[in-house]
Amino acid sequence: MISEAELVIRIVLAVVFGAVIGLEREMHSKPAGLRTHAMVCLGACLFTIASIAFAMGTNSGLVDPSRVAAGIVTGIGFLGAGAIFRDENKIRGLTTAADLWLVAAIGLAIGIGYYLAAAISTIVTLAVLYSGTIWKKRKKAKQKKA
Repeated sequence: MISEAELVIRIVLAVVFGAVIGLEREMHSKPAGLRTHAMVCLGACLFTIASIAFAMGTNSGLVDPSRVAAGIVTGIGFLGAGAIFRDENKIRGLTTAADLWLVAAIGLAIGIGYYLAAAISTIVTLAVLYSGTIWKKRKKAKQKKA
């Protein structure tokens, strides 16, 4: 069984990692920001913790905690689909949908205790989002000069 201290660590890390990614999105006025990302990460973490606890609490061997992970992926798919919309000739929200999906995976990793994987994934996600922002700014600057 997971100790209470470990539960607190997992819950706090999920909120912090999700919020950090969400803050980056909020700073760029994206549809899903700090609160949404923090809650998605926390929700995925909590579902994972609950599924592990449930599986450990039954001795039947019939409980498969990985089924909850599949449910998380499906649920986030619906949430991400709501973030995608068409604006004139452009599709918007794909990055938001993708990072919500990734934040759920980070929450799941934290829920099973893979803190290093979650931390590295958070850092890499921020690097990708940041580099995309720089690339877009450079592209706009080149278009203005032309």
